[in-house]
Amino acid sequence: MTLIEQIDALLPQTQCTRCGYDGCLPYASAIVREGAAINRCPPGGQPGVEALAALLGREPLPLDPACGSDEDAGVAWIDPQACIGCARCLPVCPVDAIIGAARFLHTVYEADCNGCELCIASCPVDCIHMRPRVVGQAAPSAADNRGRYLRHRDRMRREASERSALLAARKRTAPPPAAAR
Repeated sequence: MTLIEQIDALLPQTQCTRCGYDGCLPYASAIVREGAAINRCPPGGQPGVEALAALLGREPLPLDPACGSDEDAGVAWIDPQACIGCARCLPVCPVDAIIGAARFLHTVYEADCNGCELCIASCPVDCIHMRPRVVGQAAPSAADNRGRYLRHRDRMRREASERSALLAARKRTAPPPAAAR
């Protein structure tokens, strides 16, 4: 296992981008290749910083407050009275915890929500809010987050490829523009 993979394995896999990178693996890569600070992962909290410090032989630092708090953000909740069904929240959820389709009410499957908060900014009507987790419900594990994220990423790539193929097929079969006739 490479050092980047070892670091990535210590991260919570929320893909929240609070560290300033596009996800856990890019952050792990930046730690190795760019010397990025090891205290930029709020979901990992101080225990995560200490685990990274031990692995890398660095001094543990306090969590960087510019990246956010290590308090559990809770779970996303979509206000059913305000949701317009725009579906902008669906692709940004890195673990596909939001269920819905265009022009229909969306909801959050709380057991899968990792609290990344990425859906909040995507909502044009501000109907997504964070709520505390149900008492006794633990946040998803890093392994669960990683598996859901990989499936989400693969699905998004497959859908983009299918869209590209469909557009290419439509261009091939489309009649020439009137000016070209």
